[in-house]
Amino acid sequence: MADTCPDAEADEKYMRVALEEAALAASEDEVPIGAVVVCDGRIVARAHNRRELDRDPSAHAEFRAMLDAARELDQWRLSGCTVYVTLEPCLMCAGLMVNARVDRCVFGAADPKGGALGTLFDVSHDPRLNHEFEVTSGVLEDECADVLRRFFRAKRAARKGRPAQSA
Repeated sequence: MADTCPDAEADEKYMRVALEEAALAASEDEVPIGAVVVCDGRIVARAHNRRELDRDPSAHAEFRAMLDAARELDQWRLSGCTVYVTLEPCLMCAGLMVNARVDRCVFGAADPKGGALGTLFDVSHDPRLNHEFEVTSGVLEDECADVLRRFFRAKRAARKGRPAQSA
């Protein structure tokens, strides 16, 4: 399902870094979503979910990575940047991408319950908004989805008091 993209090899490389961040989230018992912001071929920020640890509803992986990127670049505009994230961004994060003026978002797995870059909504190309950006979906989709499936399978099994089955 991957859309066409300018550089599939680079997209996979950076998505693997986002998957590393997702693994860090899982190790902290957070929903395993990771994100990376790349500008001029350089990773300027990387982050993972920390909503539970920080008690912060905005502590989504891509939201945190964009804030860190803005600090690193010393500007609020993230023009020229690509955000890589393992799960399709929600409305809040997609809205921040519009407001930060990112050039592109690359995501792994679609989010049927909250995806705002094509699944439930498409904030990236809404002509009513003041900025549009490119989206590439489905990069390492199976790996990104599998990380989430394994995490939630283990959570359900723990609730029922039995070990998680691998798939």
